Amino acid sequence: MKPFADTANPPTKPLSRAERKALLLAELEQQRVDILVDSEFLQQAASPLDRNWESFKLPLYAIGGFAAFKLMRHPGGAMAAGRKALAGYMLFKKLKLLAKVAT
Repeated sequence: MKPFADTANPPTKPLSRAERKALLLAELEQQRVDILVDSEFLQQAASPLDRNWESFKLPLYAIGGFAAFKLMRHPGGAMAAGRKALAGYMLFKKLKLLAKVAT
């Protein structure tokens, strides 16, 4: 008596080149359809975020312009703030490494 698994998958003849090409083209077309459906879903899901972004865009541009104007007028303050931020980041990394070694 033959095992059940052998009867479920009867031997198949190899596909011709044209048949393989047709199968691959059908698979590509299905992938394109899936991408279109997923992109539509993504746009619908992100539309509330896009609407909210529009309300923040103008104030952010104004704040950025004001900050750029201040930087042009007094670049030393920004350099000092940058140095302090870099030093704080490096100190944080060292303390994190020290805590990791201590535990």
